Amino acid sequence: MMRGDEAHFNLFDYFLGDKRLSRIGDATAIHWRGEPISYNRLREETDHWTERLSREGISEGDGVAILLADSPEFIAAFLATVRAGAIAVLINTFLAAEETRFILNDSGARLLITEPPMNSKSAADLQTIIVDREKKDSTAGRGSESAITTGRTPAFLLYTSGSTGVSKGVLHLHRSIPVTVENYSRHILRLTPEDRVYSSSRLFFAYGLGNSLSFPLAEGSSVILDSERPTPQRIARMFEEESPSVFFAVPAVYNALLEFHRAGNSLNVSSLRLCISAGEALPSRVFEDWKQEFGFGILDGIGSTEMLHIFISNREGEAVAGSSGKVVEGYEAKLTGDAGEPVTEGEPGGLWIRGESATAGYWNLADVTERTIQGGWVKTGDVYRCDEQGYFFHIGRSDDCFKVSGLWVSPVEVESVLVEHEAVSEAAVVPSVDEAGLATARAWVVIRKGEEDEAMKESLLAYMRERLPRYKAPSQIEFIRELPRTSTGKVQRFRLRTGG
Repeated sequence: MMRGDEAHFNLFDYFLGDKRLSRIGDATAIHWRGEPISYNRLREETDHWTERLSREGISEGDGVAILLADSPEFIAAFLATVRAGAIAVLINTFLAAEETRFILNDSGARLLITEPPMNSKSAADLQTIIVDREKKDSTAGRGSESAITTGRTPAFLLYTSGSTGVSKGVLHLHRSIPVTVENYSRHILRLTPEDRVYSSSRLFFAYGLGNSLSFPLAEGSSVILDSERPTPQRIARMFEEESPSVFFAVPAVYNALLEFHRAGNSLNVSSLRLCISAGEALPSRVFEDWKQEFGFGILDGIGSTEMLHIFISNREGEAVAGSSGKVVEGYEAKLTGDAGEPVTEGEPGGLWIRGESATAGYWNLADVTERTIQGGWVKTGDVYRCDEQGYFFHIGRSDDCFKVSGLWVSPVEVESVLVEHEAVSEAAVVPSVDEAGLATARAWVVIRKGEEDEAMKESLLAYMRERLPRYKAPSQIEFIRELPRTSTGKVQRFRLRTGG
C-alpha cells in the first residue's frame, strides 16, 4: 500500500497537514451556501473541533457519533475525530429515532455531535454537542498534533443501509480512504483543482463520503455541499447556481431527473464533464435516455460499504449500457458457484472482491465477518456475469433471485425488459405464488403515462410474454405510486414481498 501500514499515518494529515496546506491552503475546498471556504479555513474549523473534542474528554479509540446534514461542520468534525485517534460513527440523518438509537448503542459512542431537530433522536444520557451555526465557539489556536495512528488504526464506522431491514456496523481504517483515492479517483475520475464536485448522495453514506470528502479534498478540488433534500428541483437549482463539473447520484435520481426534464423543466447540464452512478445497477434505458437527452453518458459502477467505494466501473469513452464496467485498478474480482467453484466465462456467479480498502470487519459481529471475509476476499452478495471483454453485468442480489418451474429468475433481467415499455417509469420484481400455489413472478410497476387499470395490466403481461421465456414473465402485475427504497436509493424488495 502507500507509506507503509505500520508507519505513522493519520487521515487528518493526509488532507490538512501543514506541508499540504503550504501548497493549496488558499484554494477553495468547499462551496457552501454561496460562500467559498478555503482549505486554510477548513483547517481552522477542524482545529476548533479538535479543541472541542479534547475538552469533552475524547481520546484514542472512543466513538464519536456524527449526526449532521452535509456541511463544513460535518467534514471538520469527522477530520477532528480521526485526528484524535477516535472512531467517527457516521449516522444517516433520514433514519427514524429508534434506528438512530440502535446505532448509538451498538457503536458504543461516547459523544454525539448533532443539530436541531435531529438531537431529539439521541439517547437522553448520551454526552451531546449541539451545533449552532449562528453562534460559534470562541476556541482559538492551531489545534493539537495528530494522535499516533497507523494505516491499520480504526478510523470510522459506517452502518449499512439495511435494504433487508438489518443494519450492521462496517469498520474502516485510516488507510481505507487513500486506497479508494488511488484506485478509483485517480483512474476513473481524474480530478483536477479546477473540478467542482457535487453529490446527491450524502456524506454519511460510503458512496457520499468518497464523493464529497475523500476525492475532492485529496485532489485539491472543491466540493459543493448542500443540506437540502436532493429533489429534482433542488438538483436543477444547484446545477444552475453552482456549475458542478462532476455529479454523483444513484439510478433513481437520474431517472427522476429525466422525468423532471421531460415534464418541461429546465435542467442545465452544460457545466458537467462526468456523471457517475452507483448504489444499484443503472438500467440500460436510463443510460440510453440520458445520453440521448444530454449528449453524454453516465459512468455506472458498483461499490459497497464493505469496500468503501466503487471497485468495478465504466470508463469515459468505454461505457457499455447495462454493464457495471470493468474491475478498477487495485482490485481483484472473481465469480463463484454455490460451492465456491469458479464459473465459466459468461456464466453467472457470486461476486467476490479483494482490495486494500476492504473493511476490517463488522462491529460486534465476528460470525458475520467470518462468513463474509475469507482469505482477504469479501463476499458482496451480488450475482454477476462477465463477458470476454471483461465487462461485468449485474444479475441481481443472491437473496433476490428465485426459482419458477425449477429455473432461476433474475429480478434485474425482468425489470430491465419491463421498463422498456413506454408506459413504465420504474419496476421491481419479486417472487410470489399463483392461485394454484405455484411459484411465479410478481411485478410492481410505477406508470409514467396511461391508466392504472386492468387493460394496462393485460397489456404489460402480454408485452412481457412476447419478450421473455414463459417462466421469467410475471403472471401478476401490481401498480404502485412509488417503489419503497432505502435512503441510499436501493429498492426494498423485502417490503414488496409482503405486499408493499
